[in-house]
Amino acid sequence: MTPAIHQTTEASDTATRILDAAEALFRHYGYSKTTVADVAKELGMSPANIYRFFASKSELLEGLCARMLQQSLQLAEEAAELPISAEERLRHYSMTHFEFTVATMLDERKVHEMVVVAIEQSWGVIDKHIDDIQAVLTRIIADGMEAGEFAKGDPAHAARCFGAATSPLHHPQMVAQCIGKNNRAGPADLTEFAIRALKA
Repeated sequence: MTPAIHQTTEASDTATRILDAAEALFRHYGYSKTTVADVAKELGMSPANIYRFFASKSELLEGLCARMLQQSLQLAEEAAELPISAEERLRHYSMTHFEFTVATMLDERKVHEMVVVAIEQSWGVIDKHIDDIQAVLTRIIADGMEAGEFAKGDPAHAARCFGAATSPLHHPQMVAQCIGKNNRAGPADLTEFAIRALKA
């Protein structure tokens, strides 16, 4: 390994350690009650070392947001590549993302403060993620239209509509408000409703 590659790998490992520590503290104590100094203390390093990688606490949170969204995109890509029908791929995508949202972003039906703050900031990373997810959904729906599973039309438009229709399953705050309530459509029901709309 050359010195440059070694330095790059070492820097990436350090940034990952910082993000891991920040996420643990944000989740345990809350975003507002955690400082950069707390993260540094957790890692046994100085705050100045944290600032070499992240300019502020909000930049730390943005990094965590980007990491979670990357995991979400990976799930979507995996669903798109499954050797099953487009309908089944959409069903897998929707239900897997619901489970991911519950497991990653909720704690006893309460949305983590760090997730709420990230959403309220409307960072560009979130908008880009929406575009990336829509591109994956467009591919799946285009396959379904080509195979005769779905009605012919504009797959990109259909993907936007499918994403909007199933957003209560993937948006942390909406999931937190709706989960376990009998007067709301369940994850499977909402997913099936959206898939039937694509066939109409």
